[in-house]
Amino acid sequence: MYWTLELASYLSDAPWPATKDELIDYAIRTGAPLEVVENLQSIEDEGDTYDSIEEIWPDYPTDEDYLWNEDEY
Repeated sequence: MYWTLELASYLSDAPWPATKDELIDYAIRTGAPLEVVENLQSIEDEGDTYDSIEEIWPDYPTDEDYLWNEDEY
């Protein structure tokens, strides 16, 4: 399983919180690339619900990861 920013962006508007099956269904309905569906299918399913992409891909960059000071602009 591998994630890139491009692949993860297909789940940015997903209906969070969601289960693995709901995310797979969402990815298929929105026309996400096959890699997104394959990545979701490779997640070990324990019936958990996911609140955000960070729970699926812990390395997903957040606003805190960027060194951008909005107060300067």
